[in-house]
Amino acid sequence: MKVSVIISTYNNPKWLEKVLWGYEYQTSNDFEVVIADDGSGEPTKKLIEEFQSQCSFGIQHVWHPDDGFQKSAILNKAIVASRGEYLLFSDGDCIPRKDFVEIHIKKGEKGYFLSGGYFKLPMETSEKISRDHIADGRAFDVDWLYNNGLEKTYKTLKLTSNDFKEDFLNFITPTKATWNGHNSSGWKSDIVAVNGFNEEMQYGGQDRELGERLVNLGLKSKQIRYSAICIHLDHARGYNTPESINKNKNIRKETRRTGKTWTEFGIKKGAQD
Repeated sequence: MKVSVIISTYNNPKWLEKVLWGYEYQTSNDFEVVIADDGSGEPTKKLIEEFQSQCSFGIQHVWHPDDGFQKSAILNKAIVASRGEYLLFSDGDCIPRKDFVEIHIKKGEKGYFLSGGYFKLPMETSEKISRDHIADGRAFDVDWLYNNGLEKTYKTLKLTSNDFKEDFLNFITPTKATWNGHNSSGWKSDIVAVNGFNEEMQYGGQDRELGERLVNLGLKSKQIRYSAICIHLDHARGYNTPESINKNKNIRKETRRTGKTWTEFGIKKGAQD
């Protein structure tokens, strides 16, 4: 199946460059990248143009003018522009391990969406990661990370699990298999059927609300947090406000209460035909 990897970004070309290097070294190359750009400036545009001219995969740059945090709106535009039948969503601060796309392809299944996680890095470690560290896998090696600013943590299980251990941890984890914008995938037809992301929602839960509508549509979720691995580069979150969090909580509560599958503020505006 043809896959479109949709990557959201906003004015952080330094991190986006590292992320795109991650996709350059994937074990599966049957995918395109669609960059959902929420109004970045010229440096991001130039970076993407450089990659378009030299990388091994196709890149679409979907952009709209900066109007505050409008991630849902630009993701909907990227969904429309995507050419794949299967959509993998991640962020411009999440470097994928070399088997990231391959895992999503192997585990993708009709009637399901996939729910992955990320491994958070401190700023010191984020800064030190180079193209070579991504290419040879050191950026995902626990010893290298400990030697470059990461504090000891049990969460490195995400980076070291494989085969039976990986499947077992996916099975027993208490973390719910929700739609997570940094690492989730599903069939484009299902995502379009629920009308994409709710553009009323700003930061805080807008990804999960999409997953809740997919569940209301009848889909099941599959946990892959110990299978499809990406590392999250550190950054500030100036767009995280109590107002947006509370508003989004109320929208999600209504989605769950009513069992709605369609948002009137999605790809198409208004009630379902």
